[in-house]
Amino acid sequence: MASMYGHAKQLIFVFSMILSAGLAAGAFAQSAEEQAVLAPIHAMFDGMAKRDAAAIKAPTLPGGGMVLMRDGKPAQMTFEAFAERVGKPGTTQIEERIHDPLVRIDNDLAVVWAPFDFLVDGKVDHCGTDLFNMVRVDGKWMIASVADTGTKNCSAK
Repeated sequence: MASMYGHAKQLIFVFSMILSAGLAAGAFAQSAEEQAVLAPIHAMFDGMAKRDAAAIKAPTLPGGGMVLMRDGKPAQMTFEAFAERVGKPGTTQIEERIHDPLVRIDNDLAVVWAPFDFLVDGKVDHCGTDLFNMVRVDGKWMIASVADTGTKNCSAK
């Protein structure tokens, strides 16, 4: 009886591990459509890393803008102003990375919610959450607006 109980316990453990692995893989797997929604975000980040104003603006909807929350206060700017600010030549290397994005799509609208890290010269400068509102125009996803939180209180990464 005891060995039967031990065997059942092992089976339950094995099945729970398989189920957990499957759920974890499914939670982070992205469909082709989700990847298409994320592509303009990564293109903007690439433009930022290259300090290329035109590349920063390319995946954005003309007239769109940003709200950057800093110390509980919103700083608003157009994509144009952001691209000009970040697109200026500089000696520091910058990189923004998102993690485990949550993507929701309804026809030609999508939203992406993701934790981010912003690195300066390879070290985390600030972090928070990015929120992207996306629209599909002529079959192509574009960034309509961005909001983010930003804090210097980031765990070491």
